[in-house]
Amino acid sequence: MEPDKLFHIYNRGNNSQTIFLERDDYLVFLKKIRKHLTPHLDILAYCLMPNHFHLLAYGKQLISLPRYQQDLRMMLSSYTRKINFRTKRTGSLFQQNSKVKPLEAKDYAFVCFHYIHQNPLRAKLVSRLDNWEFSSYLDYAGFRTGTLCIKEMAYQLLDIPKSGEAFIEQSKMVIDPSKAKDFFL
Repeated sequence: MEPDKLFHIYNRGNNSQTIFLERDDYLVFLKKIRKHLTPHLDILAYCLMPNHFHLLAYGKQLISLPRYQQDLRMMLSSYTRKINFRTKRTGSLFQQNSKVKPLEAKDYAFVCFHYIHQNPLRAKLVSRLDNWEFSSYLDYAGFRTGTLCIKEMAYQLLDIPKSGEAFIEQSKMVIDPSKAKDFFL
C-alpha cells in the first residue's frame, strides 16, 4: 500500500451470504473500519451492502503489504467473531481474499466513487440513494454529518462538488457499463 494513491477495497460474504444481519451490524463494521484501517488510510467513500462492502481509500503513509493485510484481516475476523458468537455459528463469514485495486486514472476513481454510492440503487434495495443509510452518499449530499470520510480530500482529488445539490445531480449520472464492469465482485 503506497501513500498518495487511491484504492478500491471490497469483499463479500462466502457464497454471497449476508454479512450484515441487522442495523447494529452495519454500525459495528463502520467502527471496525475506523479502528483498523483509518490509521493508515483515509476513507473517501463507502457503501455497506447486505452481502458485501466497498471502500474508496487513500493511502496516508507507506505501509507494508503484510501490515495492511494483517489490519484488514483483523478487521474482518473480529467482525466475524462477533457475528458468529451472536448467531452461534462457526467459520469464515467473508471470502478469503479481499480485493484491493489501485486506482491510477482520475476518471476511473471518479466513476468508482459514484459506483460505490449507486450500489443500493443498482441492487434495487432502495428507489432513491438517500434512502440507504449505510453509505457515505448521505454525508456528501448534506443529509448527515458523518466523520468517517475525508470529504475535503475527495473534493480535491475527484472534483466532487461541495454543494449538496450539485453533488446529488452529479450522482444521478449513468455509469458507462464498460467502466462499471471493473467494479463488480
